[in-house]
Amino acid sequence: MLRELVEERGWLLADGATGTNFFQMGLEAGDAPELWNTSDPDKVRALHRGFVEAGSDIVLTNSFGGTRYRLKLHNAQDRAHELNEAAARLAREVADASGRKLVVAGSMGPTGEIFAPVGSLSHEDGVTAFAEQAAGLKQGGADVLWIETISSEEEIRAAVEGAATAGLPVVTTMSFDTAGRTMMGITPQAFGALTAELTPAPVAIGANCGTGAAELIATVLGITEARPNAIVVAKGNCGIPEFVDGHIHYSGTPELMADYARLARDAGARIIGGCCGTTAEHLVAMRAALEAHTPGERPSVETVIARLGEVSNLARGEQPAASSRQGRRRRRG
Repeated sequence: MLRELVEERGWLLADGATGTNFFQMGLEAGDAPELWNTSDPDKVRALHRGFVEAGSDIVLTNSFGGTRYRLKLHNAQDRAHELNEAAARLAREVADASGRKLVVAGSMGPTGEIFAPVGSLSHEDGVTAFAEQAAGLKQGGADVLWIETISSEEEIRAAVEGAATAGLPVVTTMSFDTAGRTMMGITPQAFGALTAELTPAPVAIGANCGTGAAELIATVLGITEARPNAIVVAKGNCGIPEFVDGHIHYSGTPELMADYARLARDAGARIIGGCCGTTAEHLVAMRAALEAHTPGERPSVETVIARLGEVSNLARGEQPAASSRQGRRRRRG
C-alpha cells in the first residue's frame, strides 16, 4: 500500500512528534507513552487525529519503545504484544474514520541495548524481540512496519529480520546525530549501501530525528546519492532544542518547517514528515508548502545552510571517514 500511494501521489506527508507532544498532554518525564495505549487511549487517538486533520498521509503508532527490552524499564516486558497491538488498533481506528486512504505505520524503535560483538545482546535475541513487537502491530492493523532511530548495523539487521516474520512491508530509518553519522559511526552513504543488502528489501529508507532540519536535509542528500532509485524518508526534528522555563522547546517555526519540506523534496525525499518538536501546526504548513511546490534543482549544502542553518563538517565534506561506536538511542520525539 505504501509504495502504491507514493507512486500514485508522488510524495506523502508523514506525521509529527510523539513524545514531545505527549509531554504537552501530561506525560511525565521517564514514563512510557506506550502504556497510554491502554490506560489513556483517548489522548493517543487525539494525537493521531490532530496529525490526520493537519494533512498527514502516514500515521505512526505509539509503539516506539515497544520492545520487551524498553518495556522492561517499566516492568511491562510481558505486555509487549498487548501494547503494540493496542497501539496499532488506535491508529487504525483514526485512519479508518478519516475518509481518506491513510497508511498506518507500526513504529519500531531501538531496544536500548548494545548488540554483540560490542555489547551483550545477541542477534538472535534481538530478532526475537522485534518479531514479538511486529506480530502485535500486525494484529492491531498496521499496514507497514516502520523501523526508526536506529544507530547500528547490527540492530538494523536484527530489526529487519524480526519485522519480516510478520509478512508486512518494512521501512528503515536511522538517526544521524553525531557529527553527521549515527552514534555507532554510520554515514548516510554507508546506510544507503547497507539497505541495498537487506533482506527483505525495505520499501523505503531514510533518516529521522538527528540534530535539526538542516542536517537532516544534508543526510538525505547523502542517502539519495547512494540510492538514487529508492523511496527516501525525511523526518527531521523541528529545529534545535532549547531549554526554556524548565522545559525543552524546539526552535523550528511553521515557516522553517515548510522550507525544510520543500528542500527535502528537492533533495529527493518522497516521504516527508517531522520528528521531535513537530506539531500539527507545523504539519499544516508543510502540507501547504508541498502541495504548492514544483520540485527544483537538487540543493547544494551551501543552499541548505543559507536557508535552514549550519550542518556538520561531514556534510560539508570536510571530515574524513572514521568509525565511532558509542552511546544509546533516545526515544522518538
